[in-house]
Amino acid sequence: MAEKNKNTQEEELKENTTEAMSEERSSDAEQLSAEIDALNKRLAEAESKTFEYKDSWLRSQAEFQNYRKRIERDNELTYISLKGDILKKILPVLDDLERALQNRSADDAWANGIELVARKFQNILENEGLKKIEALGTEFDPNFHEAISHEPADGAKSGQVIGVVQNGYTLGERVIRPALVRVAQ
Repeated sequence: MAEKNKNTQEEELKENTTEAMSEERSSDAEQLSAEIDALNKRLAEAESKTFEYKDSWLRSQAEFQNYRKRIERDNELTYISLKGDILKKILPVLDDLERALQNRSADDAWANGIELVARKFQNILENEGLKKIEALGTEFDPNFHEAISHEPADGAKSGQVIGVVQNGYTLGERVIRPALVRVAQ
């Protein structure tokens, strides 16, 4: 009997130990599960913040690229505007040279030198992008011409440019100075 009691006690001890270990494992598993859930939650929050930071960074990069392009475009427009202003101030000199050449005698060597200077000056301005507005014989266009008179003209239809008083010029798409013209009625 003593042996039976001993076996019974050993079995009870094993059961108690197994139950205790099972309870311990169960509580350990619950703790591990809780820790895993907490870590997964932190991971999800970190991934969310990472996505937000990356999105914010990409937006900042795009804004900076747009800013840089806008500044480059503004600088280019400013350069063209300043160039146009300077060329507009030089145009009266070209006009004076052209008027002087219109009223010269044919055999004057000095006038031939002035003509050479005027051609060089025109070439320099053309190389800078300045173009003469061809107006004579074309239809009047208020974007490129400024009418100073409307005159009856034989052989010309109404609205046609019959005379150019002062040449007009463009720089790229921008009109630096409109041509002063006489228009047929």
